Amino acid sequence: MTRKYVDCRETPSVAGCTLAMSGEADELMRAAVLHAVDVHGHTDDAQLRESLRAGLRDEPVADTEPGAFIQLIEFSTERIDEVETLTAEWAEAIGADRTARWALLAADRDRPNTYLEIVEFPGYAEAMTNSAHPATARFAERLGKLCDGEARFVNLDVRATARL
Repeated sequence: MTRKYVDCRETPSVAGCTLAMSGEADELMRAAVLHAVDVHGHTDDAQLRESLRAGLRDEPVADTEPGAFIQLIEFSTERIDEVETLTAEWAEAIGADRTARWALLAADRDRPNTYLEIVEFPGYAEAMTNSAHPATARFAERLGKLCDGEARFVNLDVRATARL
C-alpha cells in the first residue's frame, strides 16, 4: 500500500503551520484530524475529514541515504498495464512484510515496450528478505510470463546522495 502524506503548507492557514506528515492512509487521517483540531482550531466533523482525505497525496520518494540498496530491473513487455496491476497485487499480498521503501517505473523513450523499475530498500539484507518472501516469488513467476525475454537486474549499494 502506498504511503500517503499531507502537508500543512499546501493549505493556507493563519497558524502558519509547516508540518508535513506521512503514513498509511488510515493512521495518517487519525493524526491529521487530531493535528487540525489541536493546532488549526478546526472542528472534528465530516467536512474536515472529507477535506483532509481529499488532500492526501502519495508520499514523495526521494529520501534515499547512503547504505541503502537499490535494484534496477530492466524488462520488455507489450503488457505494461498487466504488469502494473500485478505490482499492485504484489504490494497488497506482501502487506506489512514489504521491505521495499519505494519504487519508480519508467518507460524508455528510445526503445518502445522497454521499462526500467528502480526499487529502493534500507539495505541489502532487507532486499534479500523481500526477495525470499513467498508473495515476491509468486510475483516474479507471473511477471516472467508477461515479459518478452529475461529481465535484467542491476544491484547497487548507495554510496552517496546529493540534492541537485
